[in-house]
Amino acid sequence: MTITPLYAGLLALWFLVLSARVIQKRDKVSLGDGGDPHLLRRIRGHANFAEYVPLILLMIGMLELGGMRAWVLHLLGATLLVARVLHGVALSFTDKWKFGRFYGTLLTFILLLVGALLTIWQGVRGLA
Repeated sequence: MTITPLYAGLLALWFLVLSARVIQKRDKVSLGDGGDPHLLRRIRGHANFAEYVPLILLMIGMLELGGMRAWVLHLLGATLLVARVLHGVALSFTDKWKFGRFYGTLLTFILLLVGALLTIWQGVRGLA
Protein backbone atom coordinates (compact mmCIF):
# COMPACT_ATOMS: atom_id res chain seq x y z
CA MET A 1 0.00 0.00 0.00
CA THR A 2 1.60 3.25 -1.11
CA ILE A 3 -1.14 5.70 -2.14
CA THR A 4 -3.32 5.80 0.98
CA PRO A 5 -0.37 6.62 3.29
CA LEU A 6 0.47 9.64 1.13
CA TYR A 7 -2.98 11.16 1.61
CA ALA A 8 -3.19 10.04 5.24
CA GLY A 9 0.05 11.91 5.93
CA LEU A 10 -1.04 15.06 4.10
CA LEU A 11 -4.40 15.03 5.86
CA ALA A 12 -2.68 14.47 9.22
CA LEU A 13 -0.66 17.64 8.65
CA TRP A 14 -3.86 19.58 7.92
CA PHE A 15 -5.47 18.06 11.04
CA LEU A 16 -2.49 19.30 13.04
CA VAL A 17 -3.07 22.83 11.71
CA LEU A 18 -6.77 22.66 12.64
CA SER A 19 -5.83 21.33 16.10
CA ALA A 20 -3.36 24.15 16.64
CA ARG A 21 -6.02 26.69 15.64
CA VAL A 22 -8.32 25.39 18.38
CA ILE A 23 -5.57 25.41 21.00
CA GLN A 24 -4.46 28.90 19.95
CA LYS A 25 -7.94 30.33 20.58
CA ARG A 26 -8.64 28.48 23.86
CA ASP A 27 -7.13 31.13 26.20
CA LYS A 28 -8.89 30.41 29.51
CA VAL A 29 -11.47 27.95 28.14
CA SER A 30 -10.31 24.41 28.87
CA LEU A 31 -13.51 22.60 27.86
CA GLY A 32 -16.19 23.54 25.37
CA ASP A 33 -16.33 26.90 23.64
CA GLY A 34 -17.00 29.20 26.60
CA GLY A 35 -19.60 31.03 24.54
CA ASP A 36 -17.00 32.27 22.06
CA PRO A 37 -18.41 31.89 18.52
CA HIS A 38 -14.94 32.06 16.95
CA LEU A 39 -13.69 29.24 19.14
CA LEU A 40 -16.83 27.26 18.35
CA ARG A 41 -16.14 27.58 14.60
CA ARG A 42 -12.59 26.31 15.09
CA ILE A 43 -13.79 23.43 17.25
CA ARG A 44 -16.40 22.45 14.66
CA GLY A 45 -13.87 22.65 11.80
CA HIS A 46 -11.55 20.36 13.74
CA ALA A 47 -14.32 17.99 14.84
CA ASN A 48 -15.90 17.84 11.39
CA PHE A 49 -12.57 16.71 9.97
CA ALA A 50 -12.35 14.01 12.65
CA GLU A 51 -15.89 12.86 11.87
CA TYR A 52 -15.49 12.32 8.12
CA VAL A 53 -11.85 11.78 7.19
CA PRO A 54 -11.18 8.47 8.99
CA LEU A 55 -14.03 6.61 7.28
CA ILE A 56 -13.18 7.94 3.83
CA LEU A 57 -9.49 7.15 4.31
CA LEU A 58 -10.43 3.66 5.48
CA MET A 59 -12.46 3.12 2.31
CA ILE A 60 -9.58 4.41 0.16
CA GLY A 61 -7.24 2.00 1.95
CA MET A 62 -9.59 -0.94 1.42
CA LEU A 63 -9.94 -0.02 -2.25
CA GLU A 64 -6.16 0.13 -2.58
CA LEU A 65 -5.74 -3.26 -0.93
CA GLY A 66 -8.42 -4.62 -3.26
CA GLY A 67 -6.44 -3.56 -6.32
CA MET A 68 -8.30 -0.40 -7.36
CA ARG A 69 -6.53 1.52 -10.10
CA ALA A 70 -4.00 4.07 -8.89
CA TRP A 71 -5.61 6.99 -10.73
CA VAL A 72 -8.93 6.35 -8.95
CA LEU A 73 -7.20 6.26 -5.56
CA HIS A 74 -5.31 9.48 -6.32
CA LEU A 75 -8.53 11.13 -7.47
CA LEU A 76 -10.29 10.13 -4.25
CA GLY A 77 -7.34 11.13 -2.03
CA ALA A 78 -6.71 14.47 -3.73
CA THR A 79 -10.41 15.31 -3.71
CA LEU A 80 -10.59 14.50 0.00
CA LEU A 81 -7.61 16.74 0.69
CA VAL A 82 -9.09 19.63 -1.30
CA ALA A 83 -12.52 19.16 0.31
CA ARG A 84 -11.16 19.21 3.83
CA VAL A 85 -8.88 22.19 3.21
CA LEU A 86 -11.80 24.16 1.72
CA HIS A 87 -14.03 23.27 4.66
CA GLY A 88 -11.32 23.78 7.28
CA VAL A 89 -10.33 27.21 5.99
CA ALA A 90 -13.99 28.25 5.83
CA LEU A 91 -14.62 27.27 9.46
CA SER A 92 -11.30 27.72 11.21
CA PHE A 93 -9.83 30.75 9.48
CA THR A 94 -12.80 32.93 8.49
CA ASP A 95 -16.55 33.17 8.78
CA LYS A 96 -16.99 34.92 5.43
CA TRP A 97 -15.97 32.16 3.03
CA LYS A 98 -19.26 30.34 2.41
CA PHE A 99 -17.86 29.00 -0.90
CA GLY A 100 -15.31 26.85 0.95
CA ARG A 101 -17.77 25.48 3.44
CA PHE A 102 -20.38 24.62 0.81
CA TYR A 103 -18.01 22.99 -1.69
CA GLY A 104 -15.92 21.31 1.01
CA THR A 105 -19.07 19.72 2.39
CA LEU A 106 -20.41 18.83 -1.07
CA LEU A 107 -17.15 17.16 -2.10
CA THR A 108 -16.99 15.27 1.19
CA PHE A 109 -20.52 13.91 0.72
CA ILE A 110 -19.75 12.94 -2.88
CA LEU A 111 -16.65 11.11 -1.64
CA LEU A 112 -18.70 9.28 0.99
CA LEU A 113 -21.15 8.14 -1.67
CA VAL A 114 -18.55 7.20 -4.30
CA GLY A 115 -16.31 5.53 -1.71
CA ALA A 116 -19.25 3.55 -0.32
CA LEU A 117 -20.37 2.40 -3.76
CA LEU A 118 -16.86 1.44 -4.87
CA THR A 119 -16.22 -0.40 -1.60
CA ILE A 120 -19.51 -2.29 -1.86
CA TRP A 121 -18.78 -3.10 -5.52
CA GLN A 122 -15.32 -4.36 -4.60
CA GLY A 123 -16.80 -6.48 -1.78
CA VAL A 124 -19.50 -8.00 -3.98
CA ARG A 125 -16.99 -8.64 -6.75
CA GLY A 126 -14.79 -10.46 -4.22
CA LEU A 127 -17.65 -12.77 -3.30
CA ALA A 128 -18.02 -14.03 -6.84
